[in-house]
Amino acid sequence: MRAASRSTRFLSVFVVLILNAAVLVRAQSAPDANAQVASSTYSSSSLDLPSAPEPQQQQNPPAQQPAQPQQPGQTQQPAAPNLNDLGFNTQQTQADPKLQAMLDRRTHMLKVHQKLGLITLVPMAATLITGPMAKARGRDGQPFKEPTDANLDFHMALGGLTSAMYYATAWYAIDAPRIPGSHHRGPIRVHEALAWIHVPGMVATPVLGYMAWKQENAGEKVHGIASAHAPVADITVVAYAAAMVAVSWPIRFHHSH
Repeated sequence: MRAASRSTRFLSVFVVLILNAAVLVRAQSAPDANAQVASSTYSSSSLDLPSAPEPQQQQNPPAQQPAQPQQPGQTQQPAAPNLNDLGFNTQQTQADPKLQAMLDRRTHMLKVHQKLGLITLVPMAATLITGPMAKARGRDGQPFKEPTDANLDFHMALGGLTSAMYYATAWYAIDAPRIPGSHHRGPIRVHEALAWIHVPGMVATPVLGYMAWKQENAGEKVHGIASAHAPVADITVVAYAAAMVAVSWPIRFHHSH
C-alpha cells in the first residue's frame, strides 16, 4: 500500500512539473508571437500610410506656341510696305540736320524770290506804259516834238526802280542753296528757260534807252541799234511775266503767321 501511494505521489509531482514546464515554455513563446504580430501590424500599417509629398519643382514658363499653319479658307492680311520695300536704304532714311537746314534756307529764299518777282511786275508794266510819253515824235522833214522833262524823268525813274527790283529778285534765286542730285521739271523748267530771254533783255533795255536819250538830246532822230529799245523792252516784259505766271499761277500771296 505504501509503495502504491509513493508511486502515485511521484506521478502527481511529475505531472505537476510537466504542466509547470509547459506553462513556462508557453509564456516564453508568447512575447515572440506578440512581437511578430506587432511587427506584422506595423509593416501592414506602414504600407497603408500615404507617402510624404515630394517638393514641387519650379515651374518653367510655358514654351512659345509654334505658329499655327494657315487654314486653306483663311486669307492673310498683307503687311504695310516700309521704306526698304520702296527702295530707300537706311542711310537715305536717316535724318540729316545739315541737309534739312539747307532745304529750309532754300525754301525761304525761293519764296522771297517769288514775292519780289510778282511785285516787280508793277513798276515794269508802268515803265512800259510811260515809254511812248518819253519818246520824241515827228516825221522826216518836220520838227520833232521833244518829250517833256517830267515825262522823261518819270519814265527813267520807273526804269531804274524796275531794274533794282529785278536784280534783287534774281539774287534770291541765284543765292539759294542747290540741293545735290535734284532735277527741275514741269513749270520750273519753263521758268528757267524764259530767263534766257528776259535776263539779256533787262541788261540791254536800259543801255538802249540811254543811247536813245543821248540821240534825242542831240536833236537827232533815234536811229541805229538805239531804235530797238522799245521792241526789246516789250519782249523782256512779256517773257518776264510768262516766267512768273508759270510758277505762281494761280497767284497767291502767303501771309506768315
